[in-house]
Amino acid sequence: MLKIRLKRCGRKKRPSYRIVLVPSQWRRDGKFIEELGFYDPIINQLKLKTDQILIRLKTGAQPSPTVKHILKRSGVNLP
Repeated sequence: MLKIRLKRCGRKKRPSYRIVLVPSQWRRDGKFIEELGFYDPIINQLKLKTDQILIRLKTGAQPSPTVKHILKRSGVNLP
């Protein structure tokens, strides 16, 4: 099963995250299939590839609870 979830990047005590598409069995900070966005919680910056996210959601990818909350807050209509 494919998941849309956060991959942590950034330095110590200053996290930022990439929103990525990965198989559910792969580890959090490992390889990923596709990068779908970027999220920085410190300065509340969010960049999404909404067209790619919607395509992936329609083909069966499941967002993690945190990513689902981010998508709802940004105005993306989830199917």
